[in-house]
Amino acid sequence: MHGSHDHSHTVTAKNETRMGIAALLTGGFMIVELAGGIVANSLALIADAGHMLTDFAALGLAWFAFRLARRPADWKRTYGFDRFQVLVAFTNGLALFVIAGWIVYEAISRLIAGEAHVAGGIMVVIGVAGLLVNIISFVLLRGADRENLNVRGAALHVLGDLLGSVAALIAGAVIMLTGWTPIDPLLSILVAVIILRSGWFVVTESAHIMLEGAPQELDTRDIAPDLVDNVPGVDEVHHVHVWSITQSRRMATLHAVIGDAAQIDTVVKGVKARLKEKFNLDHATVEVECTACADATDEPHRAFP
Repeated sequence: MHGSHDHSHTVTAKNETRMGIAALLTGGFMIVELAGGIVANSLALIADAGHMLTDFAALGLAWFAFRLARRPADWKRTYGFDRFQVLVAFTNGLALFVIAGWIVYEAISRLIAGEAHVAGGIMVVIGVAGLLVNIISFVLLRGADRENLNVRGAALHVLGDLLGSVAALIAGAVIMLTGWTPIDPLLSILVAVIILRSGWFVVTESAHIMLEGAPQELDTRDIAPDLVDNVPGVDEVHHVHVWSITQSRRMATLHAVIGDAAQIDTVVKGVKARLKEKFNLDHATVEVECTACADATDEPHRAFP
C-alpha cells in the first residue's frame, strides 16, 4: 500500500513539472502572438492570443491542482485534495466550450465584415513559431500520466492552440499566395468544431466522476456473481458500490454473506484479491454478514477496509 502511495506521489510530481513548463511556454508565446497580431493587423492572431491567455490560465490552474494534490489528507478531507484535479478538468472542459463559441462568433463576424488587409507573411512566421511551441508543450503533456483527466484536459487546450497555429499558418500562406482572406475565419470554424468535440469528452468524463459514477469500463452488475462463483465461502454479495476519487483512484464497498465465521479472514482476503485481479479495484471495504454467526456472537456484521 505504501509503495502504491509513493508511486502516486512520484507520478503527481512528474505531472506537475511538465504542466508548469507547458504553462510558461504558453504564457510566453501568448505575448509574442499578441504583438505579432497587432503588427500584422490580424484578428486571427489576436483572437488566438486571447485563446492562449485562457489556456495559460487553464494550464496554470492545472499545475496548481497537482501541487495541491500532493498535500496529505487531514481530518476534514480524508481523501486529501486529489479530486481537485477532476474539478479543474471539468472547468477546463467548460472553458473549451466557451473558447469554441467565441472562435465561431469571431469567424462569422469577419465573414460578414468582408475582406480586410492582413499581413500574410507575419501570420506565417507567427504560425510556425506557435506550431513549434505547442508541439513542445503537447509532447511534454503526452509524456505525463495520460490517464489523468487533469492532464488530458490541459493537453486538449494545447492541442486547440496547436490547431490554431496550423490554421494561422495555412491561412497566412493562402493569403500570401492568393489574397483570399476568408480562408482565415473558415479554418477557425473547423478548429472550433474540433475543440468542441474534445471539450465534450472531458466534461462528461469528469462530471461522471464527480457524480460518484462507476468507472466507465466497469459493469458493476458483474461483480456480485463473479465473487460468488470465484471466492470460496461467499454465499451472496449485495450492496455493491463502486466509484472513483480520481480516474486512477477507485473505491468499492460491498456486503459479503458467508456461512462460517471461521472463514471471515480468508473470505475477505479472497474478495479483495479477486476485485483487484478481475476488476482493477485495489481499495475495497468488505462488510461480512455471517448467517450462522448471529446466535453465536453479537457481531454478525463486520467491516474490513
